Amino acid sequence: MIIVRWMFQTVVLAFQQLWTNRVRAMLTTLGIVIGVASTISIVGGTEGLRAFVLKEFETFGATRFIIFPRNPRESANRFSAAQIQLKYREALEIEKQCPSILRMTPFKGWNATVQFGDRIERAVRVTGLNEDWHLIEGRAMLQGRPFSRIDEEERRAVCIVNDKAVEELGLNQDPTGQSILVDGRRFLIVGVVETKSLPSSFGGGDPFTEVFIPFQLANVMKPEPIFGIIIQGTMKSANAFPELEAEIRGVLRKMRNLGPEDPDTFVIRAVEQFIEGINRISLGLTIAATGIVTISLIVGGVGIMNIMLASVSERTREIGLRKAVGAPPVVILMQFLVEAVTLCLVGAAAGLAVGYGLVYGLALIPNSPLAEAKVPLWAVFLATGFSAATGVIFGMFPAIKAARLDPIVALRHE
Repeated sequence: MIIVRWMFQTVVLAFQQLWTNRVRAMLTTLGIVIGVASTISIVGGTEGLRAFVLKEFETFGATRFIIFPRNPRESANRFSAAQIQLKYREALEIEKQCPSILRMTPFKGWNATVQFGDRIERAVRVTGLNEDWHLIEGRAMLQGRPFSRIDEEERRAVCIVNDKAVEELGLNQDPTGQSILVDGRRFLIVGVVETKSLPSSFGGGDPFTEVFIPFQLANVMKPEPIFGIIIQGTMKSANAFPELEAEIRGVLRKMRNLGPEDPDTFVIRAVEQFIEGINRISLGLTIAATGIVTISLIVGGVGIMNIMLASVSERTREIGLRKAVGAPPVVILMQFLVEAVTLCLVGAAAGLAVGYGLVYGLALIPNSPLAEAKVPLWAVFLATGFSAATGVIFGMFPAIKAARLDPIVALRHE
């Protein structure tokens, strides 16, 4: 109980000293304030950006995979374009031989001229897909129906457009039953799908007109090899991706007659791999924030040590008087050490306030990708702990100097 009361009195005395020299204390703690505010704002902003990116990727599904053709750099010009491009028979064989695949669709796309009445839109993205695309992508149907297996098997001249196409082509609010021309060929609109696009920082941008047609009909219109294959795995998460990748690699390498030393002429990408990349970037930014706070706290700590040494010189007679009436050196040491730590914690509190203000200010910006920015609790403990450690480390030397003062010499100090 006596120790608690003594510590309380020491803290009160420390605050009194800070208030007496409040301007000097404020300037001294500026380095601490900047360091803590920088850490809180960077970590909070990083968390918001990470949440935003993961939310965007969630729209694709954690078990979604894409196969692309690849020209291996390690064997440049060894394979022709025909050898590298994916073929429809390869897609069928993958679906047949890979038990980890739940559903899949080959896809090919090109820019076409689309016309409705007198309105003509050039360079419109047209994509050929099968009926499984709706289940893989999870894009909601706003009007009409999705593709059916009959559309695919009979190569029906039907199409689905996105809501942006309804606006740009001047279609009815419910355009099902209307017809459009795609590269001069008439297509019946059977449905309208929602528009989804990534932000510009991730390869997307403003929404654009999209037209989707059955893959088999697209294969007739554009008989070139397919561009890619979209796959949804049977696993509940992408943790089993290596197993699915091994199955696909085995099928494609066998069909392409690739030897043991030959590189892959295709690449398989999972959404989970992109998420892992974002997490690595987030970790890197957090480490950078830790470096910033360390440098700032070292600078602030030097300032605190300097001001505490000045305080020891100013209060030499007070120290001598306290030692003369029986105060042991440990009490003097703790008094100055507590003052240094209190100075750092006051700076940390101010830094936390500034950092929180910056983070919530970023979150309030309209249409900001940092709308979900928040400060994790570990960042608060990290900043506060660093600040307290700075007070102890840089306050120790002035405190020891004060504790070692000879009371007689101290009382004679002018």
